[in-house]
Amino acid sequence: MPAKSKAQQMAAGAALSAKRGETPRSELQGASKSMMESMTEKELEELASTPRKGKPDHVGDTKK
Repeated sequence: MPAKSKAQQMAAGAALSAKRGETPRSELQGASKSMMESMTEKELEELASTPRKGKPDHVGDTKK
């Protein structure tokens, strides 16, 4: 499942880093914290590896 926005992709990357023990869990906030707790490492890898090119900053943003 690819990320739908840059924000979602970045949150998945932060959650993946914490899940692997590369960053402390205490540094996570909001979506990345809930992603880390509810998703597997493989699911987080899929979201985090989504290319950012052409993605909106946030879901619901429209390009002008």
